[in-house]
Amino acid sequence: MEYNTERTQLHLPEYGRIIQQLVERCKELPTKEERNEMAVAIVDFMGQRNPQLRDEENYKHKLWDHLYILSGYDLDVDSPYAFPTIEEMREKPKKMDYPILQGEFKFYGKSILQLIEKAIELEAGDEKDALIQVIANNMKKSYNVYNKEHVQDEVIFRHLKDLSEDRLDLTSIDSLDKSKIYYATNRSNKNNQKGNQNSQNKRRNFHNNKNRK
Repeated sequence: MEYNTERTQLHLPEYGRIIQQLVERCKELPTKEERNEMAVAIVDFMGQRNPQLRDEENYKHKLWDHLYILSGYDLDVDSPYAFPTIEEMREKPKKMDYPILQGEFKFYGKSILQLIEKAIELEAGDEKDALIQVIANNMKKSYNVYNKEHVQDEVIFRHLKDLSEDRLDLTSIDSLDKSKIYYATNRSNKNNQKGNQNSQNKRRNFHNNKNRK
């Protein structure tokens, strides 16, 4: 009986021992042509055994990288991609920056930041002014929906100025015309409530009249 402790170490256990053994066999083939042919077959087999990888971007590249890792970084084949080095695989990922949208800004969403950057890139003119107002109006709508209360335009102007690092300024505008979207939504909700109330009243009157008979 062969114990696991006596077997070759699995470099990527998720692929199993069969694929590990195939890679070891590939390394032993005498000619590069044979190794190339078997390497392609192994990569296809790896993709079949792990179909979830196909949903990832550049999954073929990852499979070839995994093949090289399975070989212990020692496989003489022609790969369509550059094989990673041990140093690259051991390199720690870069520290991620904290998101800018924190505290009172978190409900605006990343799309607002992208629009702000786009507006900053535009040259001064009608297109830039229109985009800035669209940004501010969407910020106001997001604020009202998240906080469930009406916000003064001056607050939105201040938030926009802070998020753009003083590169976008709406302090010269009196109000946000398109903020009527928020009021229209409120009126729609009130109308729906009135409609429901009227329906309830009609049903109540119908039952009352029926009982009288």
